[in-house]
Amino acid sequence: MRHPLLCAFSLCLALVQGGCQASLAPLPAWQSSEGRTHAELGHIVDLASGQLISPEMLLQRLALAPRVLVGEKHDNPDHHALQLWLLRALQSQRPQGSLLLEMLQPEQQPLLDTLARQPLPADLPKALAWQEGWDWQLYGPIVTEALQQHVPLLAANLSPAEMRQAYRQPVALVGERSNAPAVTAALLEQVRAGHCGMLPESQLPAMLAVQQQRDRRMAEQLLVAPQPALLLAGAYHVRKDVGVPLHLADLQAQGVGKVLLLAEVGAQVEAVEADYVWYTAAMPERDYCAQLRR
Repeated sequence: MRHPLLCAFSLCLALVQGGCQASLAPLPAWQSSEGRTHAELGHIVDLASGQLISPEMLLQRLALAPRVLVGEKHDNPDHHALQLWLLRALQSQRPQGSLLLEMLQPEQQPLLDTLARQPLPADLPKALAWQEGWDWQLYGPIVTEALQQHVPLLAANLSPAEMRQAYRQPVALVGERSNAPAVTAALLEQVRAGHCGMLPESQLPAMLAVQQQRDRRMAEQLLVAPQPALLLAGAYHVRKDVGVPLHLADLQAQGVGKVLLLAEVGAQVEAVEADYVWYTAAMPERDYCAQLRR
């Protein structure tokens, strides 16, 4: 079943080079159970204008961007299904230069490079040393698609050793935008809320340092990634007001690119956070804080 609000659309995307046309593959059916009747379900909003746009309009704009940053909620299967759909749709319009994943670490890069030159093994997660913390059922189809289509896959995260170093010996990053007081305050609040207020205040600076070092690494990888580059990461990482785009600007990147947030219906997304938002069905609420307090 296609999304009811969008099932009438088909793609006729004209690129700057002219005349290239393709039909849009059907959108994936919603998998999450909540928000199926919400008025915003399936809406794509151009946040600068507040206007609703169609999938083909979104693709037309993203296909022309040298960098596209897509923010997800990690456990929402609809976000990963739409990411796969986007990867295929963009690839059908022009060759995808590279795909960067927060879920991949530097130690996995040699494995990725080797696999890019040979048939895929039966046990792909093992061959990639895939980290158990990332659900392969959600990310596997995206990784497999990239490898099958010979899209270069790049690790965008820090290594575990680098994270430990950033935690033990926090180092302030150089960058006027990424170190602005409003940015660090917002990130500290996000870290505090993400740990349900249970993290000792003394640990907050170290956690902030890890977060910002991760964002800086993603920005650095985007700078050297073959274009057009596509980054898939958690929503906070790609947000224009607190995440990777600020680091790209501090690194004097020539254009940040476009930011798309995949958000569950009911979420409030502002123009300062992203260029576009695509509202999806929602996963049932889970009280992580109650589990931590047990």
